[in-house]
Amino acid sequence: MKKSIITGINGQDGSYLAELLLEKGYEVHGIIRRSSSFNTRRIDHLRNKPNFYWHYADVTDPVSISTLISEIKPDEFYNLAAQSHVKISFEIPYYTGQVDAIGTLNVLDAIRSHSPKTKLYQASTSELYGKVQEIPQKETTPFYPRSPYGVAKLYGFWIIKNYREAYNLFACNGILFNHTSPRRGENFVEKKIVDSLVDILYHKKTDCFSLGNLESQRDIGHAKEYVEGMWRMLQQDQPEDFVLATGKTHTIRSIVETTARILNVDIEWEGTGINEVGKNKETGEIMVKVDPKYFRPSEVDLLIGDATKAKEKLGWTYSMSLDEILREMVNERIK
Repeated sequence: MKKSIITGINGQDGSYLAELLLEKGYEVHGIIRRSSSFNTRRIDHLRNKPNFYWHYADVTDPVSISTLISEIKPDEFYNLAAQSHVKISFEIPYYTGQVDAIGTLNVLDAIRSHSPKTKLYQASTSELYGKVQEIPQKETTPFYPRSPYGVAKLYGFWIIKNYREAYNLFACNGILFNHTSPRRGENFVEKKIVDSLVDILYHKKTDCFSLGNLESQRDIGHAKEYVEGMWRMLQQDQPEDFVLATGKTHTIRSIVETTARILNVDIEWEGTGINEVGKNKETGEIMVKVDPKYFRPSEVDLLIGDATKAKEKLGWTYSMSLDEILREMVNERIK
């Protein structure tokens, strides 16, 4: 039986990945960062599954990571732990660097020292491309990160390549473009849009909600399909870096419109710039406002990926459209 360790197992990707690996017969060990509040809701349904375990540790604590790796000696290690919110990374840049950059180094060094045959997957990000130098973006596109998060992940990307070449480790980067699901964190934009519109129309919890740059364009897939790509990367004979993306973009504005349409509401826009609002066309009720506090200090306007390499070498494909993903998220929120 193969053994795996997943950091960030209680996040969106970690929970889907844990389910996938258990289905494939793995022994799954999850790493959870200790919190004073319960933060395991995404994996509580796995607690009593055979071959599923979780441990309290932190990638910023090299002792705890080294201890687990030396004891378990996993066949595969998936490093999904991160401070992953781009806007928040401007507010806590030091912490973001400690988790996303130095945390990756701590994992690498523990594997090198205690379990050098372990295959390592590093969760990289399309935010590496930032101020894009090429459209669409692929594995050879130059990086230009535009946030402390992107910069920290850039260190993680290059330290993976460095250890791979210096110590002959099986370590690879998955450059994943945006992916979402009903398990997405509440402060990420597409989840915020779905939850807010459902709450306005079904639960009457709020009158309206605020967003930042409505014209920002993102390439968005379903997290469950993307974790399949992570696993496929570690099944290769040689480690390589791969982009996972749909190759299609959607503006924040269109995500609002599509979600509202799923809820049988048409959005009508009025005003310009920070004075623009989205109204319920039938009632005239303001549902969406633009608030400057949600703009990033340096914007990333367009991210669209080219996953040709992953399709050809890994046999990875995606199937769910954004409309299908948003419908799933809406139905889950309505429950």
